[in-house]
Amino acid sequence: MPDDLPPTTADASAPIAPLYSPARVRELLNQHGLRPTKSLGQNFLIDGNILRAIAEAGLAGSPAEGTPVLEVGPGLGVLTREIALRGAHVTALEKDEKLRPVLAETLAGLDVKVIWGDALNFDYASLPQGTRVVANLPYYITGVLLSRFMHAPAIISATVLVQKEVGQRLASRPGEDNYGFLTALASLYGSVKHVRDVPKGAFFPAPDVTSSVIRLDFDRSLPPPPPELLKFVEAALAHRRKTLRNNLRMIGMEGPDIDAALEAGGLRADVRAEDVPLDALRTLAQRLGVLT
Repeated sequence: MPDDLPPTTADASAPIAPLYSPARVRELLNQHGLRPTKSLGQNFLIDGNILRAIAEAGLAGSPAEGTPVLEVGPGLGVLTREIALRGAHVTALEKDEKLRPVLAETLAGLDVKVIWGDALNFDYASLPQGTRVVANLPYYITGVLLSRFMHAPAIISATVLVQKEVGQRLASRPGEDNYGFLTALASLYGSVKHVRDVPKGAFFPAPDVTSSVIRLDFDRSLPPPPPELLKFVEAALAHRRKTLRNNLRMIGMEGPDIDAALEAGGLRADVRAEDVPLDALRTLAQRLGVLT
């Protein structure tokens, strides 16, 4: 990916107007001839209480100084600065090169490394062990990024701003309406906590939807789920309106084998996968020979 920002020498403790002030955000944009880019999901936070809540939730349980933090889409550096001033070592991934002069100004003197390029192309295996993600994620790639975080052993938690519907999906349980593969994936890697909802007015420009702050904690003491199990669970949950039996038949499994495995697990023939606990799905995968 392209080079990061050159080192800065300004004093980070020097007085600076709050970056989350709506007037300050407009001033920065006008000063550098910028407009928020909708295609990049640029909605800048302008609520100091929300910023502090995100930073506190993201760094909770970590040492006061030196925690490695990854941020995706720093934008104007509002959340970045809040995290760095708490003593974290921040690596920020930014795709929009037009923000170079803004971030050079707003992050001057702070322990922040900005890497310019697409977060979808970043090597998450290169992160230091114990990295925490704290980010206002671009909504259009939220699911993909969350999956990358889960699969990166160095990342131990992700505290992220997402669409409220995505947050509800992540925090749902088997049998609830929002339960799906992303929910199951998060549960296979750890736990999910809903921190708070965020109104549209906390952003400039205001998005079309309400947001939520969600914290995911990944249990790296456990072996990662095998790829065969992930594929099985994804196939089982692929079509919500279909039964588990029909979804498994769509990937080539034989009806009589599925029926026998369901009966052995005490599951109804017409059960849907979103109503089945993960442990029961894992056992079903073993009975069907997917797992050894």
